[in-house]
Amino acid sequence: MSKPVSISIAEYNYQLPDERIAKYPLALRDHSNLLIYENGKISKKQFFNLTDLLDANDQLFFNTTRVIQARLEFSKSTGARIEIFCLEPYLPADYQVSFASCKAVEWKCLIGNAKKWKQGKLSFIIEISGIQVPFHAEKVGMAEDKYIVRFSWDNEKYTFAELLESAGSTPIPPYLKRDAELSDAGNYQTVYAQFNGSVAAPTAGLHFTDKILESISKKGIDTNYLTLHVGAGTFIPVKEENAVMHNMHEELVTVTKELLQSVLEKKRKIAVGTTSVRSLESLYWLGVQTIEEEGFSFEDLVLPQWLAYELPQDYSLEVSLNSLLRKMEEKGLESFSFYTQIMVTPGYIFRVIDGLITNFHQPKSTLLLLIAAVVGDDWKNIYRFAMENDFRFLSYGDSSLLLKQ
Repeated sequence: MSKPVSISIAEYNYQLPDERIAKYPLALRDHSNLLIYENGKISKKQFFNLTDLLDANDQLFFNTTRVIQARLEFSKSTGARIEIFCLEPYLPADYQVSFASCKAVEWKCLIGNAKKWKQGKLSFIIEISGIQVPFHAEKVGMAEDKYIVRFSWDNEKYTFAELLESAGSTPIPPYLKRDAELSDAGNYQTVYAQFNGSVAAPTAGLHFTDKILESISKKGIDTNYLTLHVGAGTFIPVKEENAVMHNMHEELVTVTKELLQSVLEKKRKIAVGTTSVRSLESLYWLGVQTIEEEGFSFEDLVLPQWLAYELPQDYSLEVSLNSLLRKMEEKGLESFSFYTQIMVTPGYIFRVIDGLITNFHQPKSTLLLLIAAVVGDDWKNIYRFAMENDFRFLSYGDSSLLLKQ
């Protein structure tokens, strides 16, 4: 496996009429359509049939990230509306520390109508259980192409997480072409979401219900959990004709020693969502780094976009992950976090997963490139079948179970 030189993004395009984009989820999550791809064959069922399609010797890997109410709307005295879209914490940089803070925090943000906000503080009152809390925002700098916004409030009884939950709105995808509604706060969240941090849902997980998770457990199927906080970069289309020139976004992943030990088990591994795929495959390459790089450190750990294609390719999964586990034990770590920028493209050789559950993705997207890496040119047949059989597309749409050959 070598780094691709040229990938024509035009070859990963298809016609997606607006009416095929699901603007709202189904009332019953698990009644969505499920496309099954196995051994080159395509069939259709409903998501509540999933457990019957899995073996007791399978493992499922879920992303436990929780979508935050990331959009905040302020009004200037002039009447101008300023929307602040919180992307990721800047100071303190740790997600959980930032959310737990009862004092000022700084975040990297996008700002809508930024030209109308030259300087000064923006403020509004948040009401929580009958208590009014003055909440303020102030631009304090730039980080690359993002604004650094300092948020402060006048009552240290409340955490930043509580204020966002009360004042913010759900960051539903831009292609839905509508404002977030109260129902989105629950609909755009997996039933197993646990750790605050995402500005987009790991949408494959939206189809799972407590009942399905219970049936999976009763069948003896292993369920394993990691956390990748999904960033706004997931919606950025590939604009370059040669997709290799696309700058892949970074996303923060947190994994435990228990998760790594589970990956080492001799079972079929099915990732729930592309975020779980990126996380699991990244772990293999981090393990290779622990073998190849004498100065490997868990501090400020980043897996760059193309490093997986440049590292030695002949280590087994067992050798790689056991090396990573030994390094964790040396440092006394039960878990660690890292940023992954890995870009999975056609030609990539998967080291961990045997399949995935995923929704239907946008044309000319890095997610569609990942799907093509799993199923090859059959992605065209899969998407044609979905279009011809009334599947609903994108975040609130239907899903697929794609098994590698």
